[in-house]
Amino acid sequence: MPSPLPSSPSASVLDLAPVVPVVVVTDAADAVPLARALVAGGLPAIEVTLRTPAALDAIRAIADEVPDAVVGAGTVLSPAQVTDSVTAGARFLVSPGWTDVLLDAMRASGVPFLPGVSTTSEVVTLLELGVREMKFFPAQAAGGTAYLKSLAGPLPQARFCPTGGIGPDSAPEYLALPNVGCVGGSWMLPGDAVAAKDWARVETLAREAAALRPSG
Repeated sequence: MPSPLPSSPSASVLDLAPVVPVVVVTDAADAVPLARALVAGGLPAIEVTLRTPAALDAIRAIADEVPDAVVGAGTVLSPAQVTDSVTAGARFLVSPGWTDVLLDAMRASGVPFLPGVSTTSEVVTLLELGVREMKFFPAQAAGGTAYLKSLAGPLPQARFCPTGGIGPDSAPEYLALPNVGCVGGSWMLPGDAVAAKDWARVETLAREAAALRPSG
């Protein structure tokens, strides 16, 4: 049986782990061992970006063969990609930004989604539409922790998964913010490790990432 998403109305993919790996798969054959390494390291929510021809096959393989993973699709840009991703087995959707058309498609998909925002007006607009969970992208370039901290006072109901330029050194500062549920990043998937199929190294880096949330 696949790992369930949290069932509480206030819970979501943002609560599965402190870090959501952002995965670019160029060879679908790597998808299953890569996902198994991430899950073994404590990172069950895996965002496979739709940046390569192998992405949908990778999502399908992870959904079929790694039951403890919660695989999602990232870089979702169109209603067609929403449909293709969910058909392949994606259990959540992430976009770098949003339009009314894309938002409607994600709403209709039946799976959780994180539309991307980088401005206060975008956040307010989504809140008006009943969307409270968002991707903050590109996090570092768009103002980083200082920007998100400033949003927490007037817009406490918004929760974010910041992604973009975040690494193991900066992640704890983001995770300490009250309006951050998790962060997205790819530092636990260094190119040389993936190329060498060094899944043990990926698992070790994933385990370190899973331990980054500040205590207390």
